[in-house]
Amino acid sequence: MSSNAEPAVIVRRQGRIGRLTINRPKALNAVDHDMLRIIRAELDRWRDDPFIHAVVIEGAGDRAFCVGGDIRQVRALALAGQFAEIDAFFADEYSLNLAIARYPKPYIALIDGACMGGGMGLSIHGSMRVVTDSASLAMPETGIGFFPDVGASFFLPRLRPNYGMYLALTGARASGADAAYLGLATHYVLRDRMTNLADAVAENGPAVLTEAAVPPPPGVMPGLSEAVRIFDAGSVMEIIERLVALDTQWARDTLKALRAMSPTATLWAFELMRRGAGRTLEQCLAAELLMARHATRHPDFAEGVRAMVIDKDRMPHWSPARLEDVDPATVAGLF
Repeated sequence: MSSNAEPAVIVRRQGRIGRLTINRPKALNAVDHDMLRIIRAELDRWRDDPFIHAVVIEGAGDRAFCVGGDIRQVRALALAGQFAEIDAFFADEYSLNLAIARYPKPYIALIDGACMGGGMGLSIHGSMRVVTDSASLAMPETGIGFFPDVGASFFLPRLRPNYGMYLALTGARASGADAAYLGLATHYVLRDRMTNLADAVAENGPAVLTEAAVPPPPGVMPGLSEAVRIFDAGSVMEIIERLVALDTQWARDTLKALRAMSPTATLWAFELMRRGAGRTLEQCLAAELLMARHATRHPDFAEGVRAMVIDKDRMPHWSPARLEDVDPATVAGLF
């Protein structure tokens, strides 16, 4: 990066807050290893600073809070066989997720636009998560041959019954209103109120979030009642059987989404979510770190990133190609 380039993370002390802006809008604020290190260093520095009463994190631009880790870079490292660097990236990312969850001061994520994958890890574990009517939250990792991580095996199973499993396996997106209903968000504001919200928190403290918040629009999310009945099944194949039997438009769309994901990664995700319901966050992150080491070495990861992110042909060649062809004993052996 040249000396004239904009910093990837803008760090400011403003009034009562430490303010972090993820500043890669052209890359939808995807974060790399150096950015994770910067965020962690600032949180550590501000932890015991008596003049910092809260931390605010936001994304630059109007398209995304953060779409996750820089998976192009992770794929390149995997193809080069540089797995030690990959392992260090995930270890530091998950350690940061835990540090956010344990942070002793208000940690406020202002979520506008897309928030996915690692972006969820930088926001959901905080004490306050503010979403707008333009926010869109998702964990779409099974679509790139990976699995919902950054503590997702902890926070997704704790949403309203079985909807977390639905989000984990299908990569479905939750709107800002959905996020507020599910508990992913603590506050819901209209987008035009978000523009000056960090400045208001800096001047007056986190209490202004309650003043800015409005009730999310009423209504039930698509498939909520169906997900409650379908996604409590004891296996992925049983979920598929139930979707086939239901045969509604939602069921057909959901079945199509499931079938498009990496079969192997879908089974990893199912087992992590099932076990995560009874684990602490620390235990979930430890299990996810072990799984990340395995997943990034599996051919589906490089192929999924190629198809969905690099070439964008959206025609991944999974190995194996069907859920029915994945050896259950191989998956079970990882747990």
